[in-house]
Amino acid sequence: MGEQTQIPDKLTIEKMVREFVYAKLGKPQPKFAKAPNPLVVNVSARHCHLTQEAVEALFGPGYQLKIHKDLYQDGQFAAKETLTLIGPRSRIISNLRILGPCRSFNQVELAYTDAIALGFDIPARLSGNIEGTPGCMLMGPAGFFEMKEGVIRALRHAHLGEDDASFYGVKNGEKMKLKIHGPCGLTLDNILIRITKGFKLEVHIDTDEGNASGLNKETFCELLR
Repeated sequence: MGEQTQIPDKLTIEKMVREFVYAKLGKPQPKFAKAPNPLVVNVSARHCHLTQEAVEALFGPGYQLKIHKDLYQDGQFAAKETLTLIGPRSRIISNLRILGPCRSFNQVELAYTDAIALGFDIPARLSGNIEGTPGCMLMGPAGFFEMKEGVIRALRHAHLGEDDASFYGVKNGEKMKLKIHGPCGLTLDNILIRITKGFKLEVHIDTDEGNASGLNKETFCELLR
């Protein structure tokens, strides 16, 4: 049997079509079209990251998270398992999705409106920077797990690989702007740049920001200095 032909993914096909169209029209491509990778903007709904210790407290000894759906970044997934979060005034959010794989710290990421509904006063923080943040109680089918800290509103941020960072001329920890076009278009400042070898170009915003801008899969977005 001959070798199987690898079918390009949707984003690669879109880039090829764009290059072909501009070539046929005899027009120079705009700067964004020459980027090494297409820009993907995803809305990060409320979720949590857990240690293996927390997973076992909530689901039972030796329990392993099961994959519900792979996420855009390789190796990251939305787990089948969900939890109930109990807030400061005994208000709850049910079906809080766990993202895997397990991490070395426990963290819950909420939108600002989620925090208001639960009675939280949460800071906007980079993932992993949880010192001094509020805690909460999590409830699973096998028990409870108390988080002493770790409830945050995640800073809006962009994941870039090394080629992307070179194209945009940015360094790790710098900030850019995200311009979201469309009828409810807006520009979000302070997009924190996170450069990781092997990562795909992806911007994460929360549900409040996504809803305010009317973002959908067809919305044209730009990363700007």
